[in-house]
Amino acid sequence: MSLALLLGVVSFVICFLFTPVCRIIALRLNLVDKPDETRKKHIAPTPRVGGVAIMLAYTCTIGLVLAIDVHGEQIHIQHHSLLQVLLPPAALIFLVGLLDDLFDLKPLIKLLGQMVACVMASVLGYIHAPESFAFGTSPHPWLSIVICTFWLVVCTNAINLIDGMDGLASGVGLMGAFATLAVGLYQHNVGLVVATMPLAGALLAFLFYNFNPASIFLGDCGSLTIGFMLGAISLTWQHHDGPTLGMFAPISILALPLLDVCIAVARRYLRHKPLFSPDHGHIHHVMQDRGHHPRTAVLLLYATCAITSTLSFLASVTSRGFRIGVIAAFTILILVAIRYLDYVEFRAAREVLSSRHMRRQVDEEIYVRELEIALSNMKNIDECWELVKASCQKLEFATAEMYFRNHYFEAVLQEQVEERDWWMTLPVGECGYLRVSRSNLLGGSNIMMAALDRLQRGLDKWDRTATPSDRVFDTAA
Repeated sequence: MSLALLLGVVSFVICFLFTPVCRIIALRLNLVDKPDETRKKHIAPTPRVGGVAIMLAYTCTIGLVLAIDVHGEQIHIQHHSLLQVLLPPAALIFLVGLLDDLFDLKPLIKLLGQMVACVMASVLGYIHAPESFAFGTSPHPWLSIVICTFWLVVCTNAINLIDGMDGLASGVGLMGAFATLAVGLYQHNVGLVVATMPLAGALLAFLFYNFNPASIFLGDCGSLTIGFMLGAISLTWQHHDGPTLGMFAPISILALPLLDVCIAVARRYLRHKPLFSPDHGHIHHVMQDRGHHPRTAVLLLYATCAITSTLSFLASVTSRGFRIGVIAAFTILILVAIRYLDYVEFRAAREVLSSRHMRRQVDEEIYVRELEIALSNMKNIDECWELVKASCQKLEFATAEMYFRNHYFEAVLQEQVEERDWWMTLPVGECGYLRVSRSNLLGGSNIMMAALDRLQRGLDKWDRTATPSDRVFDTAA
């Protein structure tokens, strides 16, 4: 316990003293985030490389740990092995983030650097996928590397994506570090405590400068590194905790940023947008759009992280029966949160996937397919017109007229309609047309355009493939 306090205090002091220095240097080098009218709404240009101070504090504190000969050979090997695996890939992640802060790397280049670091962490051997992935048995080494790499890449970017409000990413990281630290202390896992305490101390000190109104930002060098370290440490926690807990503990610790990642991916998929495209739909943006002051929104999100972190700790220290209740409570909390956020994309998806909507879609698809079959079986021009007229009547058009193969047809389908405020003319055949009208476009069927398209294509195809006996011409015309 005394070692843990020493590590936390040393890291806190170093970060607290060096952050203002980092801020001054960043301002002189113009390494600042400038406000804009859309996503960056801070008042003045703000230094964006605060992660340098955090990593300096962490590295110096870990250097102190490596220089101290902790009593007990097993403990000594335990935390040295963890740090030897954690630090090299963390340094690479930090370098990728710093280069992005300095030169604005392309998303794919940044992702490639992250994947190299995450594969490195997975291959070095101390970080493993939980046994629960393989039903209580250790997964194949290659499968473990794939699982760990995917998990680390997701965690690395999760903190980065949520870094959109003063103090949010650093505070969420601090909550995760506190929860991990609590489990390490409860389990007497010195390796876990040694790896986590310096991070907690540095983040706590950095919050003094990063909380609203922030005088310095984490930058990618900070947010990416924090996400990677929490993800990696959570896997070592799982490795020591055994297979019974599965991935609930690390997922619940990083519940907020992971939820934000999942929502962002789902929203961009539903909107057909690139995965790495920026937008204004992250959880913290929604909180602000709901009228919350940035500081209030951050505190509410802190409270959410505190709840999920507490659930994670309880799931780690309680019996199996109680653990199931904890997981159920966590699931309910996530569902309530998604419901509160009320994304328009998800409301639209729920409507599309509803049984009523799906039945309507099936009915419409059946009608369109039957129309295609009927069009392929037409024998003469009179049958063409009868099929067109029946289709237009089903689609609730007021009038329909067709000029096709030198024949002219016209029908009034709704006698009571006096005004027709919408017309459409479609070319059919070599020189014909199909013209339809409606009194109200919005009152029509959802399949109107699809059916008209099938009619047009069907008539064109029949015109090209009709035999000479089918080709009836009006010589008077």
